[in-house]
Amino acid sequence: IASHLINPAKRNHNLDDISLEYLGVKKIETQSLIGSGKNQITMAEVDPAKITEYACEDADCVFRLAPLLKDLLKKNKTEEVFKNLEMPLSEVLAEVEMNGVCLDTRLLKKFSNEAEVELEKLTKDIYAEAGEEFNINSPKQVAEILFTKLKLPVVSKTKTGFSTDVSVLEKLAVSYELPKKLLEYRERSKLKSTYLDALPEIINPETGLIHTSYHQTVTVTGRLSSSDPNLQNIPAKTEMGRRIRKAFVPRSDEKGRKIFSADYSQIELRILAHLTGDKNLTEAFAEDRDIHKFTATLLYGVKEKDVTREMRNLAKTINFSVIYGKTAFGLSQELGISVSEADTFIKNYFERYKTVKDYLESQKEKARKDGYLTTILGRRSYFPEINAKNAQIRQFAERSAINAPIQGSAADLIKLAMISIQRRLEKEKCKSLMIMQVHDELVFDMTAEESESLPKMIRSEMEGAYKMRVPLKVDIYIGESWYK
Repeated sequence: IASHLINPAKRNHNLDDISLEYLGVKKIETQSLIGSGKNQITMAEVDPAKITEYACEDADCVFRLAPLLKDLLKKNKTEEVFKNLEMPLSEVLAEVEMNGVCLDTRLLKKFSNEAEVELEKLTKDIYAEAGEEFNINSPKQVAEILFTKLKLPVVSKTKTGFSTDVSVLEKLAVSYELPKKLLEYRERSKLKSTYLDALPEIINPETGLIHTSYHQTVTVTGRLSSSDPNLQNIPAKTEMGRRIRKAFVPRSDEKGRKIFSADYSQIELRILAHLTGDKNLTEAFAEDRDIHKFTATLLYGVKEKDVTREMRNLAKTINFSVIYGKTAFGLSQELGISVSEADTFIKNYFERYKTVKDYLESQKEKARKDGYLTTILGRRSYFPEINAKNAQIRQFAERSAINAPIQGSAADLIKLAMISIQRRLEKEKCKSLMIMQVHDELVFDMTAEESESLPKMIRSEMEGAYKMRVPLKVDIYIGESWYK
């Protein structure tokens, strides 16, 4: 964790890597003791003398690294983040992982069978559109059908030929049926193999639950990630993704348990308002207005009651595009409008939210000067390529510089909330359990007797996690499953 705070862009933060980087020590590899493949043995079978050397080296490296990393944490002013946020959080995450999540495996089996039927039908439709049978999972054969046989417009080329990645298919799907069907097939096939078929396989036989692993040292911005299974990647916007959430249910050991979810509302835009102090933005949040509708009124010069759904959707896209440092070209691609139209929308946005523009420009300048930016709690993100001569590389670094402190601050906030919530759960001897963190959302397995007190406590801890210029707001959902 110390290594990650010191250099978040580094790929690996395991003891072997850190020892090599900071001490110049190439540690004994585990494989050199236990072997690999068919001939692999267990540690219990290794000669004790060899294990002694291996274990002592581990201890020695840790002993030598600790003061070194402590000094570096002090030097880059991330000691407080280490001590008061990341270390207490590691204990909370251990608790959440051990709590585990209950799954309705019969429902997953049912959905898997349905997905199989849907995939068979899609396969037939794809063959009919293509006029022949081919391997749908082969990018080479897909490219052959789309661009050589059907002569669809080429969107992008790779070293090996025509690209058929998601962005290419999405562009083609606007005008052609086959790419649309291929996208559908890929999405269903991926969800079936990654979740519907895989989740029941990783249920722990002792607990009857799935136990994901959360990682504090993977993302550059400090966001948590999850693996085996990755619970943060289940799509919420597609019907099939939502269907998977139906299988996430409360434990059945006690009657009346429910799944309870608490979700920070528009957290990144609220952080933007806090960081910039923009008058229009802070007023909108202070008055608890629909921020996307409010932005639409500024962009179109209409009253809130006259904002159509299309206007609101466009304003929403622009609100978030600003956070991610999108260019007029990027926005035009997303909205399907011309670059000049997108440019006008961005200019209008910055005219209405002038302080936001000034802030974002000053962030880029600060990153150019210092090489790093910080979150509200002082976590650092570094941008070594922000002064690159190559325009593409430089612009990517600038976009990252705009987004990292905002996304990183949102990550800091929910971590603070998790620590205080877990303390309250333990202090008040609650039987309800924190079972998942999905970026801005916390999910609980809630008992019937705590169904009134728990939501109040969670809302209070999440909304009071950090004092900001604008109020933090939490949306609460309770149901028989994560979906409901």
